[in-house]
Amino acid sequence: MKKVFFALIVILVTTLHTHAQELLCTVSVNSSQISGSDKSIYEDLQTAIKEFLNTRKWTNYTYSTEEKIDCNIFINITERVSDQEFKGTIQVQSRRPVFGTSYFSPLINLIDKDLSFKYIQKQALEYDDNNIYSNLTAVLAYYAYIIIGMDFDSFSLKGGSQFYTKAQNLVNLSQNGGEKGWKSFESKKNRYWLVENLLNDSYGGIRECMYYYHLKGFDVLKDDLMQGRAAITTGIEKLQYVAKQTPSLYLVTIFMDTKRDEIINVFSQAPISDRPRVVNMLKDIEPAHSNDFNTKILNAK
Repeated sequence: MKKVFFALIVILVTTLHTHAQELLCTVSVNSSQISGSDKSIYEDLQTAIKEFLNTRKWTNYTYSTEEKIDCNIFINITERVSDQEFKGTIQVQSRRPVFGTSYFSPLINLIDKDLSFKYIQKQALEYDDNNIYSNLTAVLAYYAYIIIGMDFDSFSLKGGSQFYTKAQNLVNLSQNGGEKGWKSFESKKNRYWLVENLLNDSYGGIRECMYYYHLKGFDVLKDDLMQGRAAITTGIEKLQYVAKQTPSLYLVTIFMDTKRDEIINVFSQAPISDRPRVVNMLKDIEPAHSNDFNTKILNAK
């Protein structure tokens, strides 16, 4: 009887632990550009990153298996500087389910070209929120918080702030390090500026857009097409306001790179009379894609 009771306790604890984590992340490490026959270090790196992201508890919330955030991390190793030093890029993607459907709407899709890190094979990846043990875990944690924050923003108005603040803390802690991607003067499109844009009240319309676009828009489309499409339009209008005030803002670029095809798909099927207003807003946001918006939305059959 005692053995049965103990087994039930083990199952319960294991289940609770499994359900506690927030991310369901697929990780891929590509080393095709690096010469050498021994690829085991890259395989171990891929496993270590997957475990780091998926087994760590990033929030104080409890997630069921169905609530975990579906995301992808793709690391492309372009240079092996030494036995333990690497350079490359990291692509970050996440998506969220649309209520009442099997469709997933993308939330972020970006490529960070400033990835450099040290990795010792078989050594555990160390991390806590208040110290930089390695640039690798700092970058991974930074994007974990960005992914979680954007997911929260899509379900509640500016709900992701606490996670963006954690990401910004990592930016601040990394200012004295030598690795690229963390400093304001290095580029207008890096980790510093992404979280700055997210927390800057002047650009709050982008986060309002996330809320209207997803919770008020896509989650409603199945039951009320006109209402859902109207809410998506409201979200785009809020994005347009920010884009006109600050052209080429990094966060606007990320949003449109992630959402452009989806927006085109939604409004190419809208009533012809509703399309010109949306197309004009999209042209204000992305003038370089004006022809696409004309051809694929305005003139769509």
